[in-house]
Amino acid sequence: MTAVAHPSQATGPLPRPAVPDQSARTAPLPAATGAWREGDPVAGRRFADLGTLPLQFGGELPGVRLAYETWGTLDADGGNAVLVLHALTGDAHVSGPAGPGQPTPGWWDGLVGPGLALDTDRWFVVAANVLGGCQGSTGPASIRPGTDRPWGSAFPRVTVADQVTAEARLADHLGVGRWATVIGGSMGGMRALEWAVGHPDRVGAALVLATSAAATADQIGTQSTQIAVVRADAGWHGGDYHDLPPGCGPHTGLGLARRIAQLTYRTAEELHLRFGRDAQEGEVPEVGGRYAVQSYLDHHADKLVRRFDAGSYVALTDAMNTWDVGRGRGGTEAALRSCRTPLVVAGVDSDRLYPIAEQRFIAEAAAGTVGGLRVIRSPFGHDGFLLEADQLVPLVLEALELGERAGRSPAGRA
Repeated sequence: MTAVAHPSQATGPLPRPAVPDQSARTAPLPAATGAWREGDPVAGRRFADLGTLPLQFGGELPGVRLAYETWGTLDADGGNAVLVLHALTGDAHVSGPAGPGQPTPGWWDGLVGPGLALDTDRWFVVAANVLGGCQGSTGPASIRPGTDRPWGSAFPRVTVADQVTAEARLADHLGVGRWATVIGGSMGGMRALEWAVGHPDRVGAALVLATSAAATADQIGTQSTQIAVVRADAGWHGGDYHDLPPGCGPHTGLGLARRIAQLTYRTAEELHLRFGRDAQEGEVPEVGGRYAVQSYLDHHADKLVRRFDAGSYVALTDAMNTWDVGRGRGGTEAALRSCRTPLVVAGVDSDRLYPIAEQRFIAEAAAGTVGGLRVIRSPFGHDGFLLEADQLVPLVLEALELGERAGRSPAGRA
């Protein structure tokens, strides 16, 4: 069977200035894609070739590969393995410095390592770049098998369930029959919940953070707008831009998408307290200069353009739009009622992207929820699941204990 490609959207190009002269810029022009590509430094990545993957929406994806990193040592019985799942623009680099081939430092650096919550003297911690991602795993920027060209516009639609199927094959590759605990927030929380519902025999417990059981109209609307601005960029070229010269990719659209997303990740209160109506230093908004908050958004947009791939942004955002743990399981509530995997469910009280009501629904509907809904109190909105380490540590420790306890039970040892 052939894979089903993303439908194109001819929404018309955004106005786009000519590529600026390299000498006129203080920073080099961004590559057409910020993806890791063959020939780049490998850094801490390892690679697992997982074969052909059948896809939930039909067709199949050949030559699937996941890039991953590990910390600690797997026990002889495989019982100490923990899977950490990243969010939309994250990657497998949960812990460690930035460096050649690795543009960002670990995104949960303070939680993984000797003596930390995910104690690598005790636990074998695994993180993989998600299917559809751009930091070494199969995605739009990777080479299509049988060709010397990137997948680009031919990359098929993938779902959260497909991503977890690929991660299950990675577990097989590593010799992990059952994860002690699976941990994820935001898009990673979707995958953690999919693991708990769809593969209960392979998960001891799950920590589900700042996510939903199915995409809401508000989330689909916000995320579809981001997809639209990427596809409207003249540099998108229908998704086939990866081999263009520096400065010529869909940078404007991806940057706009990031600005929209960044506003949903934080709170109005925080932005007011940090920036108010202040002008950016050295600029005058009344004569064309920027406000400080505009500079903040510009900074995040520029950073993402240089480390991420627009095609992956579209593919992964589409996967979040189609997310529903109840697909093929009798509906969302029925799927949660069937979930007996021990769950620690937490949300951020100020999250406006995944409001706390979404996590309350999971906590109240899922049969395996332990201790009801946990609330992370933070002024930082959705990003609180990454930033509030002091409140995350006890949740991680509890999920690990639940997973260890499940592994000691007769059902867990079976």
